[in-house]
Amino acid sequence: MLALALTALRKIELIEVPPPTLKQDMDVLVKIQMAGICGSDVHYFEDGRIGARRAAYPFILGHECSGLVAETGPGATRVRAGDRVAVDPAMVCHRCDQCRAGRQNTCRHLSFLGCPGEAPGCMSEYIVVPDDCLYPLPPNISIAQAVLAEPLSIGLYSVLQARCPAGSHMAILGAGPIGLSVLRAVQEKRPGGIFMTDRVEARIQAARQAQADWVGNPDTTDVDQAILQLHAPGMDVVFECAGQQETLDQAQEILKPGGALVVVGIPRTERVSFNMDLLRRKELTVINIRRQNRCVQAALDLIARRPGGLDFMITHTATPMAAQEMFERVAGYRDGVIKALLDFGAPTISAQSSGTECESGKPQEIRKSKQP
Repeated sequence: MLALALTALRKIELIEVPPPTLKQDMDVLVKIQMAGICGSDVHYFEDGRIGARRAAYPFILGHECSGLVAETGPGATRVRAGDRVAVDPAMVCHRCDQCRAGRQNTCRHLSFLGCPGEAPGCMSEYIVVPDDCLYPLPPNISIAQAVLAEPLSIGLYSVLQARCPAGSHMAILGAGPIGLSVLRAVQEKRPGGIFMTDRVEARIQAARQAQADWVGNPDTTDVDQAILQLHAPGMDVVFECAGQQETLDQAQEILKPGGALVVVGIPRTERVSFNMDLLRRKELTVINIRRQNRCVQAALDLIARRPGGLDFMITHTATPMAAQEMFERVAGYRDGVIKALLDFGAPTISAQSSGTECESGKPQEIRKSKQP
Protein backbone atom coordinates (compact mmCIF):
# COMPACT_ATOMS: atom_id res chain seq x y z
CA MET A 1 0.00 0.00 0.00
CA LEU A 2 0.99 3.65 -0.27
CA ALA A 3 1.80 5.89 2.68
CA LEU A 4 3.15 9.39 3.24
CA ALA A 5 6.39 9.34 5.17
CA LEU A 6 8.83 11.86 6.48
CA THR A 7 12.14 10.72 4.95
CA ALA A 8 14.29 13.65 6.13
CA LEU A 9 13.71 17.01 7.75
CA ARG A 10 11.12 18.92 5.70
CA LYS A 11 10.85 16.12 3.12
CA ILE A 12 7.62 14.12 2.59
CA GLU A 13 7.57 11.20 0.17
CA LEU A 14 4.95 8.76 -1.04
CA ILE A 15 6.35 5.32 -0.23
CA GLU A 16 5.21 1.74 -0.65
CA VAL A 17 4.93 -0.31 2.55
CA PRO A 18 3.40 -3.70 3.43
CA PRO A 19 -0.32 -3.36 4.26
CA PRO A 20 -1.29 -3.87 7.91
CA THR A 21 -3.06 -7.08 8.94
CA LEU A 22 -5.51 -8.04 11.68
CA LYS A 23 -3.62 -9.67 14.56
CA GLN A 24 -6.02 -9.45 17.51
CA ASP A 25 -9.69 -10.40 17.75
CA MET A 26 -10.66 -6.76 18.35
CA ASP A 27 -8.64 -5.40 15.41
CA VAL A 28 -10.32 -3.51 12.58
CA LEU A 29 -8.88 -2.65 9.17
CA VAL A 30 -9.82 0.91 8.17
CA LYS A 31 -9.47 2.34 4.68
CA ILE A 32 -8.42 5.94 5.25
CA GLN A 33 -10.46 8.59 3.44
CA MET A 34 -9.24 11.85 4.98
CA ALA A 35 -6.26 12.76 7.15
CA GLY A 36 -5.56 16.12 8.77
CA ILE A 37 -2.21 17.84 9.18
CA CYS A 38 -1.79 18.67 12.86
CA GLY A 39 0.63 21.08 14.49
CA SER A 40 2.45 18.11 16.02
CA ASP A 41 2.97 16.68 12.51
CA VAL A 42 4.58 20.00 11.62
CA HIS A 43 6.89 19.69 14.64
CA TYR A 44 8.17 16.38 13.24
CA PHE A 45 8.34 17.88 9.73
CA GLU A 46 10.47 20.83 10.85
CA ASP A 47 12.36 19.49 13.88
CA GLY A 48 12.19 15.70 13.56
CA ARG A 49 11.08 15.43 17.16
CA ILE A 50 8.70 16.46 19.93
CA GLY A 51 10.54 16.40 23.26
CA ALA A 52 12.18 13.01 23.63
CA ARG A 53 10.20 11.50 20.74
CA ARG A 54 12.46 11.45 17.68
CA ALA A 55 11.37 10.30 14.25
CA ALA A 56 13.30 7.43 12.64
CA TYR A 57 13.09 7.73 8.85
CA PRO A 58 11.00 6.81 6.99
CA PHE A 59 8.33 7.85 9.49
CA ILE A 60 4.63 7.67 8.56
CA LEU A 61 2.89 10.76 9.90
CA GLY A 62 -0.63 11.59 11.03
CA HIS A 63 -3.20 10.90 13.73
CA GLU A 64 -6.27 12.91 12.66
CA CYS A 65 -8.34 10.81 10.29
CA SER A 66 -11.61 9.28 9.18
CA GLY A 67 -12.34 6.33 6.95
CA LEU A 68 -14.36 3.27 6.01
CA VAL A 69 -14.31 -0.06 7.83
CA ALA A 70 -12.83 -2.63 5.44
CA GLU A 71 -12.56 -5.73 7.66
CA THR A 72 -13.21 -6.64 11.29
CA GLY A 73 -11.75 -9.21 13.64
CA PRO A 74 -14.05 -11.80 15.25
CA GLY A 75 -14.23 -9.86 18.53
CA ALA A 76 -14.99 -6.45 17.05
CA THR A 77 -18.59 -5.46 17.82
CA ARG A 78 -18.71 -1.64 17.63
CA VAL A 79 -18.45 -1.42 13.85
CA ARG A 80 -19.01 -3.48 10.73
CA ALA A 81 -17.66 -3.48 7.19
CA GLY A 82 -18.72 -0.39 5.25
CA ASP A 83 -19.24 1.87 8.28
CA ARG A 84 -17.97 5.43 8.01
CA VAL A 85 -15.90 6.10 11.14
CA ALA A 86 -13.96 8.72 13.06
CA VAL A 87 -10.77 7.42 14.64
CA ASP A 88 -9.41 7.96 18.15
CA PRO A 89 -5.64 7.68 17.57
CA ALA A 90 -4.90 6.51 21.12
CA MET A 91 -4.71 2.75 21.60
CA VAL A 92 -4.65 1.90 25.32
CA CYS A 93 -4.08 -1.25 27.36
CA HIS A 94 -7.12 -0.96 29.70
CA ARG A 95 -5.08 -2.77 32.39
CA CYS A 96 -2.49 -0.41 33.88
CA ASP A 97 -3.01 1.81 36.93
CA GLN A 98 -3.70 4.84 34.72
CA CYS A 99 -6.38 3.10 32.67
CA ARG A 100 -8.00 1.68 35.81
CA ALA A 101 -8.06 5.20 37.26
CA GLY A 102 -9.87 6.49 34.16
CA ARG A 103 -6.75 8.22 32.82
CA GLN A 104 -6.46 6.47 29.46
CA ASN A 105 -4.62 9.47 28.00
CA THR A 106 -1.65 8.67 30.26
CA CYS A 107 -1.84 4.90 29.80
CA ARG A 108 1.50 3.28 30.69
CA HIS A 109 1.40 1.27 27.47
CA LEU A 110 -0.21 3.84 25.18
CA SER A 111 0.28 3.38 21.45
CA PHE A 112 -0.57 6.50 19.47
CA LEU A 113 -0.89 6.82 15.70
CA GLY A 114 2.01 8.72 14.18
CA CYS A 115 4.08 8.76 17.36
CA PRO A 116 7.70 7.54 17.07
CA GLY A 117 8.24 4.18 18.74
CA GLU A 118 4.50 3.59 19.12
CA ALA A 119 2.50 3.21 15.91
CA PRO A 120 2.72 4.24 12.24
CA GLY A 121 0.62 7.25 11.35
CA CYS A 122 -2.70 7.39 9.55
CA MET A 123 -1.41 9.06 6.37
CA SER A 124 -1.67 5.81 4.46
CA GLU A 125 -4.22 3.82 2.53
CA TYR A 126 -5.04 1.54 5.48
CA ILE A 127 -4.53 1.34 9.22
CA VAL A 128 -5.42 -1.28 11.85
CA VAL A 129 -6.78 -0.16 15.22
CA PRO A 130 -8.85 -1.82 17.97
CA ASP A 131 -12.58 -1.41 17.55
CA ASP A 132 -12.84 0.75 20.68
CA CYS A 133 -10.92 3.45 18.77
CA LEU A 134 -13.67 3.72 16.14
CA TYR A 135 -16.82 5.84 16.22
CA PRO A 136 -19.54 5.32 13.57
CA LEU A 137 -20.64 8.57 11.97
CA PRO A 138 -24.23 9.77 11.90
CA PRO A 139 -25.57 10.69 8.44
CA ASN A 140 -25.18 14.44 9.00
CA ILE A 141 -21.41 14.30 9.60
CA SER A 142 -19.21 14.13 6.52
CA ILE A 143 -15.92 12.27 6.21
CA ALA A 144 -14.09 15.62 6.20
CA GLN A 145 -15.95 16.93 9.26
CA ALA A 146 -15.16 13.70 11.12
CA VAL A 147 -11.43 14.53 10.98
CA LEU A 148 -12.17 17.56 13.18
CA ALA A 149 -13.41 15.29 15.98
CA GLU A 150 -9.82 14.72 17.11
CA PRO A 151 -8.80 18.38 17.64
CA LEU A 152 -12.29 19.21 18.92
CA SER A 153 -11.99 16.41 21.50
CA ILE A 154 -8.85 18.15 22.81
CA GLY A 155 -10.78 21.39 23.09
CA LEU A 156 -13.60 19.70 24.99
CA TYR A 157 -11.17 17.91 27.31
CA SER A 158 -9.29 21.15 28.00
CA VAL A 159 -12.49 22.92 29.01
CA LEU A 160 -13.56 19.93 31.09
CA GLN A 161 -10.26 19.97 32.98
CA ALA A 162 -10.53 23.74 33.54
CA ARG A 163 -13.91 23.27 35.28
CA CYS A 164 -15.25 26.55 33.89
CA PRO A 165 -18.55 27.61 35.48
CA ALA A 166 -21.10 29.51 33.42
CA GLY A 167 -20.36 33.22 33.32
CA SER A 168 -16.58 32.80 33.46
CA HIS A 169 -14.36 35.20 31.54
CA MET A 170 -11.78 33.33 29.50
CA ALA A 171 -8.93 34.04 27.14
CA ILE A 172 -7.63 31.73 24.41
CA LEU A 173 -4.11 32.59 23.28
CA GLY A 174 -3.64 31.14 19.80
CA ALA A 175 -6.40 30.82 17.18
CA GLY A 176 -5.17 27.81 15.25
CA PRO A 177 -7.20 24.58 15.02
CA ILE A 178 -6.74 23.78 18.72
CA GLY A 179 -7.52 27.29 19.91
CA LEU A 180 -10.62 27.44 17.70
CA SER A 181 -11.65 24.00 19.03
CA VAL A 182 -11.31 25.32 22.58
CA LEU A 183 -13.46 28.29 21.53
CA ARG A 184 -16.26 26.00 20.32
CA ALA A 185 -16.05 23.98 23.54
CA VAL A 186 -16.05 27.10 25.74
CA GLN A 187 -19.11 28.47 23.95
CA GLU A 188 -21.09 25.50 25.25
CA LYS A 189 -20.47 26.79 28.81
CA ARG A 190 -22.30 30.13 28.39
CA PRO A 191 -19.22 32.20 29.25
CA GLY A 192 -19.22 35.80 30.39
CA GLY A 193 -16.70 36.72 27.72
CA ILE A 194 -14.18 35.08 25.41
CA PHE A 195 -11.00 36.93 24.42
CA MET A 196 -8.65 35.54 21.75
CA THR A 197 -5.27 36.46 20.32
CA ASP A 198 -3.21 35.44 17.31
CA ARG A 199 -0.56 36.89 15.00
CA VAL A 200 -1.96 35.48 11.74
CA GLU A 201 -4.63 37.64 10.09
CA ALA A 202 -6.59 34.68 8.66
CA ARG A 203 -6.84 33.16 12.12
CA ILE A 204 -7.88 36.44 13.66
CA GLN A 205 -10.69 36.63 11.11
CA ALA A 206 -11.64 33.00 11.80
CA ALA A 207 -11.91 33.73 15.53
CA ARG A 208 -14.17 36.68 14.78
CA GLN A 209 -16.26 34.56 12.43
CA ALA A 210 -16.58 31.97 15.20
CA GLN A 211 -17.94 34.75 17.45
CA ALA A 212 -15.20 35.32 19.98
CA ASP A 213 -16.15 38.46 21.93
CA TRP A 214 -12.79 40.15 21.33
CA VAL A 215 -9.81 39.27 19.15
CA GLY A 216 -6.42 41.01 19.14
CA ASN A 217 -3.05 40.77 17.44
CA PRO A 218 -0.12 41.08 19.90
CA ASP A 219 2.05 42.49 17.10
CA THR A 220 -0.16 45.57 16.79
CA THR A 221 -1.95 45.76 20.14
CA ASP A 222 -0.91 45.58 23.79
CA VAL A 223 -3.24 42.64 24.32
CA ASP A 224 -2.61 42.40 28.07
CA GLN A 225 -3.69 45.99 28.60
CA ALA A 226 -6.59 45.76 26.15
CA ILE A 227 -8.06 42.66 27.80
CA LEU A 228 -7.71 44.08 31.32
CA GLN A 229 -9.33 47.34 30.21
CA LEU A 230 -12.30 45.37 28.92
CA HIS A 231 -12.53 43.21 32.05
CA ALA A 232 -10.55 44.77 34.89
CA PRO A 233 -10.76 41.87 37.40
CA GLY A 234 -8.85 39.65 34.98
CA MET A 235 -9.56 36.30 33.40
CA ASP A 236 -10.96 33.33 35.31
CA VAL A 237 -9.24 30.93 32.90
CA VAL A 238 -6.63 31.32 30.17
CA PHE A 239 -6.10 28.56 27.59
CA GLU A 240 -2.56 28.78 26.18
CA CYS A 241 -2.84 27.20 22.72
CA ALA A 242 0.26 28.56 20.99
CA GLY A 243 3.07 26.72 22.79
CA GLN A 244 5.09 29.93 23.19
CA GLN A 245 6.91 31.47 26.16
CA GLU A 246 5.39 34.84 25.28
CA THR A 247 1.83 33.56 25.57
CA LEU A 248 2.60 31.77 28.83
CA ASP A 249 3.82 35.12 30.18
CA GLN A 250 0.73 36.93 28.87
CA ALA A 251 -1.54 34.37 30.50
CA GLN A 252 -0.07 35.02 33.95
CA GLU A 253 -0.48 38.77 33.51
CA ILE A 254 -4.16 38.69 32.55
CA LEU A 255 -5.35 36.03 34.99
CA LYS A 256 -7.14 37.20 38.10
CA PRO A 257 -6.03 35.92 41.53
CA GLY A 258 -7.16 32.32 41.91
CA GLY A 259 -7.38 31.87 38.15
CA ALA A 260 -6.30 28.86 36.12
CA LEU A 261 -3.73 28.66 33.34
CA VAL A 262 -4.53 25.70 31.05
CA VAL A 263 -1.47 24.73 29.00
CA VAL A 264 -2.76 23.15 25.78
CA GLY A 265 -0.09 24.15 23.25
CA ILE A 266 3.09 22.11 22.75
CA PRO A 267 6.27 24.22 23.17
CA ARG A 268 9.16 23.39 20.86
CA THR A 269 11.60 23.73 23.74
CA GLU A 270 11.89 21.15 26.51
CA ARG A 271 11.75 23.82 29.23
CA VAL A 272 9.59 26.90 29.74
CA SER A 273 9.53 29.34 32.64
CA PHE A 274 6.91 30.94 34.86
CA ASN A 275 6.97 34.20 36.78
CA MET A 276 6.95 32.65 40.23
CA ASP A 277 6.22 36.00 41.87
CA LEU A 278 2.98 36.36 39.90
CA LEU A 279 2.18 32.67 40.15
CA ARG A 280 2.56 32.72 43.94
CA ARG A 281 0.99 36.10 44.71
CA LYS A 282 -2.03 35.39 42.54
CA GLU A 283 -2.14 31.75 43.65
CA LEU A 284 -2.62 30.63 40.06
CA THR A 285 -3.36 27.03 39.16
CA VAL A 286 -1.50 25.51 36.22
CA ILE A 287 -3.29 22.67 34.41
CA ASN A 288 -1.37 20.69 31.81
CA ILE A 289 -3.31 18.99 29.01
CA ARG A 290 -2.20 15.66 27.58
CA ARG A 291 -4.20 15.20 24.37
CA GLN A 292 -7.74 14.16 25.40
CA ASN A 293 -9.49 11.49 27.40
CA ARG A 294 -12.71 9.81 26.19
CA CYS A 295 -14.05 12.94 24.49
CA VAL A 296 -14.31 11.78 20.85
CA GLN A 297 -17.98 10.86 21.09
CA ALA A 298 -18.75 14.19 22.76
CA ALA A 299 -16.91 15.93 19.91
CA LEU A 300 -18.95 14.07 17.30
CA ASP A 301 -22.15 14.92 19.20
CA LEU A 302 -21.20 18.61 19.15
CA ILE A 303 -20.45 18.51 15.41
CA ALA A 304 -23.80 16.79 14.80
CA ARG A 305 -25.67 19.40 16.86
CA ARG A 306 -24.13 22.22 14.85
CA PRO A 307 -23.96 20.92 11.27
CA GLY A 308 -21.31 22.86 9.40
CA GLY A 309 -20.38 24.82 12.51
CA LEU A 310 -16.71 23.93 12.25
CA ASP A 311 -16.42 23.85 8.47
CA PHE A 312 -14.71 27.27 8.44
CA MET A 313 -11.64 25.57 9.95
CA ILE A 314 -11.13 23.36 6.86
CA THR A 315 -9.39 25.80 4.54
CA HIS A 316 -7.39 23.48 2.26
CA THR A 317 -7.83 19.98 0.84
CA ALA A 318 -5.37 18.18 -1.45
CA THR A 319 -4.45 14.71 -2.64
CA PRO A 320 -1.49 12.92 -1.01
CA MET A 321 0.57 13.70 -4.11
CA ALA A 322 0.55 17.36 -2.99
CA ALA A 323 1.55 16.59 0.61
CA GLN A 324 4.98 18.22 0.44
CA GLU A 325 3.50 21.51 -0.71
CA MET A 326 0.69 21.28 1.84
CA PHE A 327 3.07 20.65 4.75
CA GLU A 328 5.15 23.64 3.68
CA ARG A 329 2.00 25.77 3.52
CA VAL A 330 0.90 24.73 7.03
CA ALA A 331 4.40 25.14 8.50
CA GLY A 332 4.66 28.64 7.01
CA TYR A 333 1.09 29.73 7.93
CA ARG A 334 0.64 30.56 4.25
CA ASP A 335 -2.43 31.27 2.14
CA GLY A 336 -4.80 31.58 5.09
CA VAL A 337 -4.41 27.93 6.08
CA ILE A 338 -6.04 26.77 9.30
CA LYS A 339 -6.77 23.06 8.86
CA ALA A 340 -5.43 21.23 5.81
CA LEU A 341 -6.76 17.79 4.85
CA LEU A 342 -5.24 15.12 2.64
CA ASP A 343 -7.81 13.18 0.63
CA PHE A 344 -6.81 9.51 0.54
CA GLY A 345 -10.17 8.64 -0.97
CA ALA A 346 -9.45 10.66 -4.11
CA PRO A 347 -9.23 8.72 -7.39
CA THR A 348 -5.59 9.77 -7.82
CA ILE A 349 -4.36 7.72 -4.84
CA SER A 350 -6.18 4.67 -6.19
CA ALA A 351 -4.54 5.26 -9.56
CA GLN A 352 -1.14 5.30 -7.91
CA SER A 353 -1.87 2.01 -6.16
CA SER A 354 -2.67 0.37 -9.49
CA GLY A 355 0.34 1.89 -11.22
CA THR A 356 -1.60 4.22 -13.53
CA GLU A 357 -0.91 7.88 -14.13
CA CYS A 358 -1.57 10.56 -11.56
CA GLU A 359 -3.43 13.82 -12.14
CA SER A 360 -0.35 15.51 -13.61
CA GLY A 361 -0.30 12.92 -16.38
CA LYS A 362 3.04 11.53 -15.24
CA PRO A 363 3.60 8.50 -13.02
CA GLN A 364 4.33 9.50 -9.43
CA GLU A 365 7.66 8.12 -8.24
CA ILE A 366 7.01 5.79 -5.34
CA ARG A 367 9.74 4.72 -2.99
CA LYS A 368 9.58 1.16 -1.61
CA SER A 369 10.09 0.50 2.07
CA LYS A 370 9.80 -2.68 4.07
CA GLN A 371 9.96 -0.93 7.41
CA PRO A 372 7.70 2.10 7.97
